[in-house]
Amino acid sequence: EWHKRGSHVSPLSSPAQAVALMAYSSKDIYKDFNAAVRAAGRSRQEYRNNFHFKTLHFLLTKALMALRRAQNSQCRNVFRGVRDVRFAARRGQRVRFGQFTSTSLSKEIAQKYGTDTVFQVYTCHGADIQAFSYYHSNREVLIPPYETFEVTRVIRDGKRALIWLRSTGTFRKYNC
Repeated sequence: EWHKRGSHVSPLSSPAQAVALMAYSSKDIYKDFNAAVRAAGRSRQEYRNNFHFKTLHFLLTKALMALRRAQNSQCRNVFRGVRDVRFAARRGQRVRFGQFTSTSLSKEIAQKYGTDTVFQVYTCHGADIQAFSYYHSNREVLIPPYETFEVTRVIRDGKRALIWLRSTGTFRKYNC
């Protein structure tokens, strides 16, 4: 698939980064990968001994950094819809997703993935991966697990939650 859609002017430093973005955005990898990323964040030992996605994590992180540089490090308003989970948040709370998080530049597209919780996110560390995404029509922006946010607004509407997040920087638990 990458060879069909690959770009000769890619800002990425290697084809492996492009393949990592396409693999992540396909339906087959991201759930297991993100569960492993969340578990690996618990401790150094968990990461060292039980995290089997180190290469994919590294390639995605480097790809997002390269894309952000190529995109002039601009901040963006994006959306994420979640099905079957109503997140609880308080205004002023500091949060992070703790995993690579797919969002969309389109609220309508994001809501196709769920409306039980809808996030409106102002991200300054996410990168537009539309050119590399397996589903390029999703207008996808990928947010890294280390970006932190402040909850700026919360609306509970019956069985739905609408949560606004604004980037506050990054979080690093380990010196790596």
